[in-house]
Parts: sequence; structure tokens; C-alpha cells
Amino acid sequence: MFGIGTTELIIILAIILIIFGVGKLPSIGTGLGQAIKNFKKTSSEIDISLEDGQQKLSSSANGQKEKV
Repeated sequence: MFGIGTTELIIILAIILIIFGVGKLPSIGTGLGQAIKNFKKTSSEIDISLEDGQQKLSSSANGQKEKV
């Protein structure tokens, strides 16, 4: 995971715990989870949109070839 070992990960989590405190961690986790969910949803919508655009371009290109 990006070259981060177990020791480094534990140190990072300890620092986060000290900075934000125990009471704030659940809300931070919820916000992070929602952000990841929205990112995945948006990226899949973009993929679908790009596929539709490619299909339209290929169908219009095929239509122009038949007219010639």
C-alpha cells in the first residue's frame, strides 16, 4: 500500500487519533466513506457517458460511410 509498512500506518493512525480525538473519528470515517462512494458513482457515470458517446460516434461514422 504505497510502500507504507505496518509501523508507519500505526504511527499515522496514532497521530490522527491525537489530533481529532476519539469522539470525532466516527464522523470522519462516515465522511470519508461517503466521499469514496460518491467518487466511485461519478467515475462509473463518466465511463457510461463515454461509452455512449463512442457508440454514437461509431454509428454516425457508419451512417456516413453508407451514404458515400
